[in-house]
Amino acid sequence: MTIDGVKTIGLIGAGHIGSQVARAAIATGYDVVISNSRGRETLAELASELGPRARAGTPEEAATAGDLVVVAIPVKAIGEVPAEPLIGKAVIDTNNYYPKRDGNITALDDHSLTSSELLQTKLPRARVVKAFNHIYAHQITSDATPPRTGNRRALAIAGDDAVAKAQVAELIDGFGFDVVDVGPLAESWRIQPGAPGYGPRLNVEELTAALAAAR
Repeated sequence: MTIDGVKTIGLIGAGHIGSQVARAAIATGYDVVISNSRGRETLAELASELGPRARAGTPEEAATAGDLVVVAIPVKAIGEVPAEPLIGKAVIDTNNYYPKRDGNITALDDHSLTSSELLQTKLPRARVVKAFNHIYAHQITSDATPPRTGNRRALAIAGDDAVAKAQVAELIDGFGFDVVDVGPLAESWRIQPGAPGYGPRLNVEELTAALAAAR
């Protein structure tokens, strides 16, 4: 099941999460353009594994080609995401803030912004949606089940644009998961590292309760 108007998914970052999203996208019927900061030649093996519907490119090329774009790089690197090609597009933010990796970022340390809001400030004309940040990478493919499967795993999304959230929810459902809407990006802290919903396999009811329990 693919989303109307979305044929290609661009991936900025092709590590653990990015590569698994790419696999799920290919399996669901999308074309993908994968990219990283080290050059397309380093992605030759992954592109070969993904098959003829995938190609490696630069982050700029992935951002341009993608009808929907996934950012799966460390928070410290989000300043390198090309903004111009993402104008008007839904952009999935899979990132989590880890100070030991990313260095201390004042707006995140004092909780004046969430990491997804920070990305939105870097991409002011894109439509950022938080997703895929609270699931272990391999589970994006291993935990997928058809719609209406009993006890189906649920994933959370957050965003400020209703149309973009609907697109991402449809993508996630196609990948094999139910969806729980957390609300705006400002509420995405409810599914950040350390929150009750971060990590465990939860269905809709369980994830909803975990989000409400976050403090």
